[in-house]
Amino acid sequence: MSARRAPRGGQPTSGAKDQVARLLALVPYLHAHGQVRVDDAAAALGVRPEQVVKDLKVLLMVGLPGGYPDDLIDVDLDSLEGPEADGVIRISNADYLARPLRLTPTEATAIIVALRALRGGAGEETRSIVDRALAKLEAAAAEAVPRVDPGLDAADVDLALRATRLQQAAADRRQVRMTYWVPSRDEQTERVVDPRGVVHHHGWSYLDAWDHGAEAPRLFRLDRIQGLEVLDRPIETEPTAPRDLGEGIFSQSEETRRVTLHLDPPARWVTEYYAMEEVRPRDDGTLEVDLVVADERWLLRLLLRLAPHARVVVPPEFTEPFVAAVQDALNLYRNPA
Repeated sequence: MSARRAPRGGQPTSGAKDQVARLLALVPYLHAHGQVRVDDAAAALGVRPEQVVKDLKVLLMVGLPGGYPDDLIDVDLDSLEGPEADGVIRISNADYLARPLRLTPTEATAIIVALRALRGGAGEETRSIVDRALAKLEAAAAEAVPRVDPGLDAADVDLALRATRLQQAAADRRQVRMTYWVPSRDEQTERVVDPRGVVHHHGWSYLDAWDHGAEAPRLFRLDRIQGLEVLDRPIETEPTAPRDLGEGIFSQSEETRRVTLHLDPPARWVTEYYAMEEVRPRDDGTLEVDLVVADERWLLRLLLRLAPHARVVVPPEFTEPFVAAVQDALNLYRNPA
């Protein structure tokens, strides 16, 4: 979704995160209603018809693994744009949406963990629905464990079992000793942690835990845990629910900074690829965006890609290294070795 000036009376666009949420609602809506008019779909989703058309153009790139034309959902754009458009949404090659969903052990575990977390803060009616869903999922998962599909990836099964052990350790409030691979240093480290629970984000599973070595909460990606042992001793920190990663891996802390960028029109594409805290369209067609940055070097690389169509507004101390890096790049270009 390209960020643009908000329509009169509307809300500013807010980047790729909101578009993903709309697509997750749009696909089942179209499957349930068949051919519908763009205006009706827009009213159901609470957006303008033009935004629905933009989302449908993204839907063209969605489908089964492989990425070949026959794997992707097909949207009839001629019925939405052009002189012969009738404003009716027509999609095809999406029959697999009608088939029952087959979950891998990791996916089933992710849903079970998420439902348990949801149940804690839910009302009585919602808890009843969650309990029924949990009963079905847990029964199916328990039934599937001894009959593992021989075609299933062994690593997938291992991750699911690892997630189950860690989740049980968190429920029992027992410490965990583990060997964890740190890719940035290419080394294995020994950790003793107080587990809080397993959480999921963008297809990856993480252990949220208090790391006694770092004396701080940490997220550990499950596929980087080389070995683990559930210890026969209780956790030493106050029991805490695992964090909600709905807003992303990084939270506002001493390790992250909230950065405001000013983007010229040629750089607006960045809102489609990176999670933005907020996007504010300006009257001159430019954007002001807020994002959370955990690594200044990553921000510097992004700014170099966007140059000369982006600049740092806040915090001002990020401007100097960016200007210096641009000057170094220009010097290399003008005076190649």
